[in-house]
Amino acid sequence: MKRDEVSIKYKWSTEDIFKSDEEWEAGFQDLQQKIDFSKYSGKLGDKKLLLEYLKANDNFGFELDKLSLYANLKHDEDVSNSKYNSFESRIYMLYTKYSSEVSFFEPEMAALDEGYLKSLLDDPDFSDYDYMIKCIIKNKPHVLSAEEERLIALSGETLSTFSNTFSMIDNLDLPLPDIEFNGKTIKLTHGTYAIIGRCDDRNKRKEAYTKYYASYNSLLNTITSTYYGSVKKDVFLSKAYKFNSCLEMALFNEDVDKVVYTNLLEAVEEGFPAMHRYISDRKKLLGYDKLYFYDTNVSLVNNAEIKLSYDEAYNYVIKGLAPLGKEYQGLLKMAHDSRWVDVEETEGKRNGAYSAGIKAVHPFVLLNYKPTTNDIFTIAHEMGHSMHTYFSCKNQPYSKSGYKIFVAEVASTVNEVLLLKYMLSEATDNELKCYLLSYYLDTIKSTLFRQTMFAEFEYKAHDAVEKGEPLTKDYLCSVYADLGKRYYGNDIEHDYNISTEWARVPHFYRAFYVYKYATGITAAINIANKILTDGEPAVKDYFKFLSGGGSCDPVSLLKLAGVDLTEKQPFAFAMREFENTLNEFEKLSGI
Repeated sequence: MKRDEVSIKYKWSTEDIFKSDEEWEAGFQDLQQKIDFSKYSGKLGDKKLLLEYLKANDNFGFELDKLSLYANLKHDEDVSNSKYNSFESRIYMLYTKYSSEVSFFEPEMAALDEGYLKSLLDDPDFSDYDYMIKCIIKNKPHVLSAEEERLIALSGETLSTFSNTFSMIDNLDLPLPDIEFNGKTIKLTHGTYAIIGRCDDRNKRKEAYTKYYASYNSLLNTITSTYYGSVKKDVFLSKAYKFNSCLEMALFNEDVDKVVYTNLLEAVEEGFPAMHRYISDRKKLLGYDKLYFYDTNVSLVNNAEIKLSYDEAYNYVIKGLAPLGKEYQGLLKMAHDSRWVDVEETEGKRNGAYSAGIKAVHPFVLLNYKPTTNDIFTIAHEMGHSMHTYFSCKNQPYSKSGYKIFVAEVASTVNEVLLLKYMLSEATDNELKCYLLSYYLDTIKSTLFRQTMFAEFEYKAHDAVEKGEPLTKDYLCSVYADLGKRYYGNDIEHDYNISTEWARVPHFYRAFYVYKYATGITAAINIANKILTDGEPAVKDYFKFLSGGGSCDPVSLLKLAGVDLTEKQPFAFAMREFENTLNEFEKLSGI
């Protein structure tokens, strides 16, 4: 379908940002002239000039966000459009110039007397910046000299080489072959591998699995060397910035207590028996003598797909999120009617789905909607992101309107859990109930158990290098194989390909990122159940979290919603949720 064939009501309203490309161009030219921050260098010890700098920086960021969002959205309507490719490139260059202009700020602030910085916390004029100032004070022991910081900055492009190299391998150089599928010869890609992995033809799943991993295994020595380099880079930076470990540095930068990480790993390990049962159930339901990794994503329930048009699906989501209250439902309806969402798949449009929002305007959502159950959940998921952004931007000043990655997946997953529980309450067909329960089990399996397994792997890899041990292909495969046996149990065949799966995970080049998916779904399961159990008081607490933006550390934000990840209880509750869902699934399935 071509974009001009889509009804305007199914296209996002980019004119709410800029009325036209010409208006964007005028805004871009104007902002270029406003990059004038170096005049504040060396003067941040003067409160008046510091406040002037902070407000000017906010105003600049506000306008830059608008320009960037418009360019990104127009680009994603058709990624082949050279005009909007140029818009994106120009924004990147403007951002680079701006970043260079303000690069003096953090080192200079960190070098200021701690007493002066603390005095700012008591000054109401600086209330919009109190959390930022607290972070600067906390970061003082880890700030280098200006010359050392300059050298680190100069090495930035070199240090990003490992991630860039893996990206080139993964997206361009991987020798993926063709494969016959549905009567056609197609290229085996990351996307088609995922599709074939869910198909009913077991022989075809096995063929795709074998060919896919053979491609990675043929480059395993190169990928090992690349990942080893990435880990050594992390170790170098942690030592340079005076941290005891890479994990400590990663958690510090997110302002998250290490106990959150250890609580996660301990709780998941206690949940292994339920996970092993689920793997055993999958083997029984599929009727296989041996279960392989390529059998873990195929649906256990056939012919239970919910097929709704986009408008029907959206209204269904609104009904499913009724526990969040009339205001939330009203905002969802407004988002639909005011064209926050770009719905249809069209030629050249970016694939997938996302939500993007800034303080200057309402959020926007990209979809490529198809009438499937998964796409109904995608609507709920992306609107969760949008509502989080909407409330944070509405209730916080610009300087605190953005929230950390640690909490980014919470609101989206709360919506998914609430929608799933609504679907279960409405379902009268036993097969549909089994499908929804298995969908929930698979979601928890892949987001909570699997991402924690990834987190353990990267911890072991970094710990080895920190102790002076080399990362070899055999060592990494051995570590990953042992983790696979612990997490999945003995009812799955642990072939060589499973031990090499680490080699295809791009998130490993952004160390200690994946655990946030696991903590995010843990928090979401707790919040959704509090809302369903406690009603309005829990909703009010949840809205405090949604409205919190980046006003304090992310763990404290979650405490506003009644979830304290420094305690073991939320993690134990998530494990019980998995086990209770499994019990219900087994009962309905007759296992």
